[in-house]
Amino acid sequence: AVVQKVTRASVVVENQTVGSIGQGLLVYLGVTQDDDDRDATWIAEKIALLRIFPDDQGKMNRSVQDIAGAVLLVSQFTLYGDCRKGRRPGFDQAARLDIAETLYRQTIATLESLGLPVQTGRFGAHMEVHSLNDGPVTFLLDSHKQF
Repeated sequence: AVVQKVTRASVVVENQTVGSIGQGLLVYLGVTQDDDDRDATWIAEKIALLRIFPDDQGKMNRSVQDIAGAVLLVSQFTLYGDCRKGRRPGFDQAARLDIAETLYRQTIATLESLGLPVQTGRFGAHMEVHSLNDGPVTFLLDSHKQF
């Protein structure tokens, strides 16, 4: 996942806003063929509890839950695009569509069960994502801990 602290963010599909948040996290979620239910739960919990919002002293010490923020979750299979060879990315590591959508939906459900308001893009659609990155603050999360 690519997690960005935002002042606001929205997703537009076919000229219609399908998801919009104020202060919170814009999360681009990629699913690999090796991911399963445990990975979806891990990433959702990490997103919910990641302390990247400032406390009263200005230190990154509060989570999106702590600030009563929201999450805009956008599926993005291109996170698993391999650009090491040639000039065109390969997507062999990306999960099959049915598996990716199931784990994407599980991530949403887990975030909601943790009390977070969640907005989404539209799975598999061409989307325009608008955001105001606050900081800028951006983190990479990987349930397989490869980075």
